[in-house]
Amino acid sequence: MTSTETRPDAAPDPSPGPSPVWASLKPLILRLHFYAGILIAPFLLVAASTGLLYTASLQIEQVVHRHELTVPVGEQRLPLTRQVAAAQTARPDGKVTAVRTPGGADESTHVLMDVPGLPESTQLAVFVDPYTGQVRGTLESYGGAGALPVRAWISNLHRHLHLGEPGRLYSELAAGWLWVVALGGLALWVTRRRRTRRLRSLLAPDRSLSGARRRLSWHGSVGLWAVLGLLFLSATGLTWSKYAGENVGEVRAALGWTTPVLSTSSGDHAAHAGEGTGHQHGGTTADVDQVTRAAAGEGLSGPLEIVWPAEPGAPYVVKEIDKTVPQRLDQVAVDAGSGQVTDVLRFADYNLAAKLTQWGIDGHMGLLFGLANQIVLMLLAAGVITLIVLGYRMWWQRRPTRGFGRPYPRGGWRRLHWAVLAPLVLVVAAVGWFLPLMGLSLLAFLAVDVLLGLRARAAREEA
Repeated sequence: MTSTETRPDAAPDPSPGPSPVWASLKPLILRLHFYAGILIAPFLLVAASTGLLYTASLQIEQVVHRHELTVPVGEQRLPLTRQVAAAQTARPDGKVTAVRTPGGADESTHVLMDVPGLPESTQLAVFVDPYTGQVRGTLESYGGAGALPVRAWISNLHRHLHLGEPGRLYSELAAGWLWVVALGGLALWVTRRRRTRRLRSLLAPDRSLSGARRRLSWHGSVGLWAVLGLLFLSATGLTWSKYAGENVGEVRAALGWTTPVLSTSSGDHAAHAGEGTGHQHGGTTADVDQVTRAAAGEGLSGPLEIVWPAEPGAPYVVKEIDKTVPQRLDQVAVDAGSGQVTDVLRFADYNLAAKLTQWGIDGHMGLLFGLANQIVLMLLAAGVITLIVLGYRMWWQRRPTRGFGRPYPRGGWRRLHWAVLAPLVLVVAAVGWFLPLMGLSLLAFLAVDVLLGLRARAAREEA
């Protein structure tokens, strides 16, 4: 629920009146919902529009980069060592950092390389036909998700509008306010409809209404259906943000909720450096087949990502990268010289907070439940856009300049009893500290409201 609330209907309310606390809180929530709807909705609209595009980015990537990603199905795959060697022959200037094995019979192998001149967090992906060893092309691969150019472009558009770090502020502002607007709208809608005492009046729009009241009915019903999804998007979006994300990380660390890490220290494994057939460091051909066999012995199955050691003597890391439910995200460290597994990290052993974080990220990216996940995200994005359009339409129709008065009274906080106001101020201060951009924008709202009130008072005195 991302915009305004119109004036109450004229029909009498036969139900008992609201509680005194809610009666005093409602004007404050109504005005906050109004300001957020008017001033924050543009950021939410951009986030929803770019997010809607991002939900289809996997399919777009498959179409645009089909030649590199898919291969004719052959009879038998070549050893990974030969596939890596083919990639190095094609790009001798690259240093191999990882290999991603195919997830399907018609998919190519991705050999990732560090190549001079690439942007930060970007590697060169060399696509190899696993049946013939033919190199089908090279593309830049961004981030841990291995996004190729078209998906990376869409991802960065959603993340920071291609403006770099300053652009991330827009998405943090949108995520920081989304949960406030959603919960405020939910409270306003549920209490407004209490008179009917029918669930249908909450869940479905009233088609018998007309004009602004009809749009309000649609606004409230759509928001009610979307509210849980909006809270999920807000929470998971904040984990990626710059300032609030840092606070989330500090809280997780303080509570011991961090994600466990596989041990990859070189230690005694340095003695094995250079041992084993074809095993060398520095990005040259390694006995990667021995490494994958050791991982398979621990139950890891494809698709896999085999990560080269960061230093001589350190083990290779093999990760399961299938993020769809049921997820396969186990990891093992393998000493390439001896072929022995030196450490194992099972996703089942993650603490609950780490699991929730992983599930939240994958769900936000549309990976957790595959196509169904993407469809839900598309519906949520479309719902946010609908709510914003309806909200602005209602505000425009009932704006004070058309003689409808002001349905969003100032000074609602003055009606609050100190026993309600004091804890409310503490909660707002704590939230503002934890979500700095939201706190600063709230202060800006208050400053604007005070200035408008002073101007209105001056106008009355002159009259």
